[in-house]
Amino acid sequence: MINPVSPSQVRAILKEYQIHCRKSLGQNFLGDANIVRKIIAGARLDPADVVVEIGPGLGALTRELARRARLVLAVEKDETLLPVLKETLAGLENVIVIHEDARKVDFDALVALKTNISSGLPYKLVANLPYSITTPLLTYLLRKKFNFSLLVVMVQKEAANRIKALPGSKDYGLLSITVQFYTVLQGSFPVSRTVFVPQPKVDAAVLCLSRREKPSCYGLKEDLIFILAQEALNQRRKTVLNALANAPQGLNLDKNIWADLLKRAQINPYRRGETLSIEEFSALAKAVWLYLKSQYFID
Repeated sequence: MINPVSPSQVRAILKEYQIHCRKSLGQNFLGDANIVRKIIAGARLDPADVVVEIGPGLGALTRELARRARLVLAVEKDETLLPVLKETLAGLENVIVIHEDARKVDFDALVALKTNISSGLPYKLVANLPYSITTPLLTYLLRKKFNFSLLVVMVQKEAANRIKALPGSKDYGLLSITVQFYTVLQGSFPVSRTVFVPQPKVDAAVLCLSRREKPSCYGLKEDLIFILAQEALNQRRKTVLNALANAPQGLNLDKNIWADLLKRAQINPYRRGETLSIEEFSALAKAVWLYLKSQYFID
């Protein structure tokens, strides 16, 4: 059995199986036992846990997850890696490899199917995300409200900064709002680019995110919050009033109405969208919803 926990071992596996890393999939394989241990520690695994791993790669992390959890469901898109995983995971009877694109998987249904439990079983998600799909995949995982209790995710350092960013900073944006709306950051640590094969041009980071029992500002129209945030943040040089009044995909409300709605939400209309907190976008969403409800008798 081979165990890809060092750069030299990773290179040997890639050479043996004649695997060429695909830029389209953002493939950079982790080859560092210490980072694997830190990810395992961040996942806080219990012997009864079910873990879904997105992007197992060569299986270095998968092996350690399987030694500590009840069941590991490893979702891998690249079929050329399946023979490698068959060898690196040999003898581990609590690992199931699923050849699928994670962006198309119903994770709750997958866990229910593989555990023979109809629904409601919480699980932990562990993922190594290429930069190109970080935003769409995280948005998919969070907005679909899958029943995971903890998400341990490795992303490029730039993406990690965006996820953790606070209002008013240059990195603050829709990804920050989406992740912080649904989760709480429990911890993070940097990962040097030197522990990957091939070595990428940038460093990475691991984030440990616990899912909120109820999303931030629970009870409001979530879709409306994200629509308003997207429109306000898409035009960062404009005031929030002008950004909303001139939004190409917006609610098509008169500028005077937007000014009144911002006043109701206690937001200065001359601030810029990137300075607004999640709570302020939620307050604005509530004001907009009440206005629309009064005008169009919607629920």
